[in-house]
Amino acid sequence: MGRRTGYIFTNKTYSKKSIMSAVLGIIAVAALIIDVYLSFQASGAEIAAYGGVCFLAMLYALLGAGLGIVSKMEKDRFYLFANLGIVLNLIALVMVSLILYAGAFFD
Repeated sequence: MGRRTGYIFTNKTYSKKSIMSAVLGIIAVAALIIDVYLSFQASGAEIAAYGGVCFLAMLYALLGAGLGIVSKMEKDRFYLFANLGIVLNLIALVMVSLILYAGAFFD
């Protein structure tokens, strides 16, 4: 049997909301990157499924940002996943905004 070499001086854990926020952020950013890539491969063709993916990614990003903010307000928790979730979801929302801007002004 091996001996433990470290000590734990806290009983903090990661919030399940913060982990879900980070997962939603990863899903949203990945979906948007794949959406833009597939649209580029189709020579900018307007396919309804790509718009649906973008809309769902926006909903995931909004939900994930809300979960990240709520989990950031919890006491006695680690905040790594909360911060990561907030950043990833904000990146996804900026990407959606840029896609909408590009679609509206660059025909």
